[in-house]
Amino acid sequence: MAATLDQPMNVNMEVIQGENYQASYDAENATVRLTGSLRLSSPTEYQPIVDLLNAVAAAEPPTIVLDLRQLEFLNSSGISMLSKFAIAMRKRETSNIVVRGSSSIPWQGKSLKNLQRLMPNLTLELN
Repeated sequence: MAATLDQPMNVNMEVIQGENYQASYDAENATVRLTGSLRLSSPTEYQPIVDLLNAVAAAEPPTIVLDLRQLEFLNSSGISMLSKFAIAMRKRETSNIVVRGSSSIPWQGKSLKNLQRLMPNLTLELN
C-alpha cells in the first residue's frame, strides 16, 4: 500500500535507484536528494518517489530539504510531481520546505521558481 501524506512510513535512510537517477532520504537532516537524470515516462513510474516524499511529510519534520543540485534533468512528469508535493505541503502547513538547486543547470532556474508560486513560503536556494 502506498503511503499518503497522512500515513507515515518508516523512513530513516531510504534509497531509490534507477538506471540514470537516485532518490535518497537522510532522516537525520530531513533531506531528500535527487540526482542524475529523471526521465520516467509516466506519473506511475514516479510513484516510489512520491511515496518517499509523502512518508517524509507524514513525519512532520520542522523543515524538509529537497536537494536537487545534482539533478541534471527532470521531465514534465517529474516537475508535476514536485508541484503536487509543494501544493500538498502548502495545505498541510506542518513543515517548511527548502529547495536547493543549481543555477548552472538550465531547467532549474525557471522550474524551481514556479514551486515558490505554488508555495509562497518555500525557500529556494540556487547556487
